[in-house]
Amino acid sequence: MDIGGAVLPGAAGVALVVFAVRLAREPRRLGNAVWLGVALLLTALWLLRAALHLEWLTPVLVGVLAVVAVLVALGLPVALVVNGVRMWRREGRSAGNLLSLGLGVGLVGLEALFFVPLGRWGSALVGIAAVLACYFGFLFLSLLVYSVVYSRIGRRSGFDAVIVLGCGLAGERVPPLLAGRLDRAIRLHDREAKPPLLVVSGGKGSGETVTEAEAMHAYLRDRGVPDGRIVREDRAGTTEENLRFSAALLPAGARRVVVVTSNYHVFRAAVECRRLGLPFHATGSPTARYFLPSALLREFAALILYYRRTTIAACVLIVGAGLALAIFG
Repeated sequence: MDIGGAVLPGAAGVALVVFAVRLAREPRRLGNAVWLGVALLLTALWLLRAALHLEWLTPVLVGVLAVVAVLVALGLPVALVVNGVRMWRREGRSAGNLLSLGLGVGLVGLEALFFVPLGRWGSALVGIAAVLACYFGFLFLSLLVYSVVYSRIGRRSGFDAVIVLGCGLAGERVPPLLAGRLDRAIRLHDREAKPPLLVVSGGKGSGETVTEAEAMHAYLRDRGVPDGRIVREDRAGTTEENLRFSAALLPAGARRVVVVTSNYHVFRAAVECRRLGLPFHATGSPTARYFLPSALLREFAALILYYRRTTIAACVLIVGAGLALAIFG
């Protein structure tokens, strides 16, 4: 009896059922992304195992896997470095803008260490670092896939209020990233027979001559949104403050509320709403492609910090298991 062939599809099915139940109960949970990732990983392993039993398909499969491995090992770090340099030139040298560059350089360095004789303990440490990289890579891909799933579900219309999150100004001008969010809010406003209230949220940041809320208000008004349908929240400096302060300005009858942000920020905004006990969901606007890698990495880092206890426990377990293998193996 092929036990492995029976266990994998069964385990994948269980993970998928758990994911579906959790999704139906509360879609704004990071654990949903993990369960979806586990289900997809087990399904992929099952299909791979089944394919390896087909002799005629094995050479093709091995070739495809080899190409994928080369692209991941060489192409991904190079792509991250190139994107990081582009971010550096276009967006400045802030820590957030250099995430893709730093990760790309780190992956190149880690891969290079596999070809250097380091001795027993050096090899063990490199192995532990590689497992940690795979662990965080799995979490990142799971979150990326689930973010796409989350953006496709939920209410599309019938909102009582729309909260638009600010994201920085160029002096007093609304930059393209923020304009995308406001344009999305305008579409939600215009499609309704009874237009929702628009709450624009954002304080005055460094280098800004007016508050984000004031600039956003002017942008909406210039594009035909009635002044009486716009409410300004001009104190917030973080996503948490955006949500808390905006919620306090909503009328008592506003029960169906959506938060508009950029597509890379949608799931974290939804998680933050859940963490604050707010019954809001989130929707996104398009983002320039070159901006996405660093932005997604920044969102991933923020979500990991939300669940830092779980992250620390997993890292301690991986490091402990690696050191144990090095000592007793």
